[in-house]
Amino acid sequence: MNRAAGLALAWLALSGAAPTMLITDISQGRIDINTTFKGADLLVYGAIQYPAGSIPDGVPDIAVVVRGPAEPITIRKKARVAGVWINTDSVHFETVPGFYSVATTRPIAQIADDRTTAIYEIGVGNLQLSPASGASGAQTAAFEQGLIAAKRRQGLFAEAEGTVTLTRNVLYSARITIPAAVPVGEYAAEIYLIRKGRVIASSTTPITIDKSGFERWIYVAAHEHSLLYGLAAVAAALFAGWVASVVTRRA
Repeated sequence: MNRAAGLALAWLALSGAAPTMLITDISQGRIDINTTFKGADLLVYGAIQYPAGSIPDGVPDIAVVVRGPAEPITIRKKARVAGVWINTDSVHFETVPGFYSVATTRPIAQIADDRTTAIYEIGVGNLQLSPASGASGAQTAAFEQGLIAAKRRQGLFAEAEGTVTLTRNVLYSARITIPAAVPVGEYAAEIYLIRKGRVIASSTTPITIDKSGFERWIYVAAHEHSLLYGLAAVAAALFAGWVASVVTRRA
């Protein structure tokens, strides 16, 4: 029995429960990054459990959000002063997701109002990045747009409206593309069931993205033994330089 069939059976077994609920699973709860990692496709799927098994006539909406660990980021603007490029302005953001991707059944503007999508951070434009600086509102907005544009170019912020598949108003699925440049850390797949513009059910499934093999050894060494790692890097650079000079002299 495959996992989709198992979900369907679970839905039938639990269909007598009172509240509307979401049963969710993912294709892989852990993604390993190694030297050959070129990205991955994450499949998020599940079933809607309706009260007493009664499926409503109207078609509900589903929003699937996959987000990575948040971190503080400072965005700086360079300007040419007296012929030299220097940093002139900057804005600091406290909570910038390392990765954010959302997939929906329809365009985000059609499934809920601005207040609802802002509360649940459905859509890149609704991310709460928590700017912390004395910059004006217009300047902060400009820096925020620049940050979002840079993340989009790297494939780290994405929106895929209309890509969630909904079968018989019960089974749903969505594919989320994980780029090669994705940071390591603890992620979450958040699924929202939306009806008449309101979120009536949600579920969250954890995902771990981490380095493996030689990549993990380097990562751990750099973060947990930074002094030794730095000395080893300097020694390796000096040795490479010495080898290059020897080869050059002999040539």
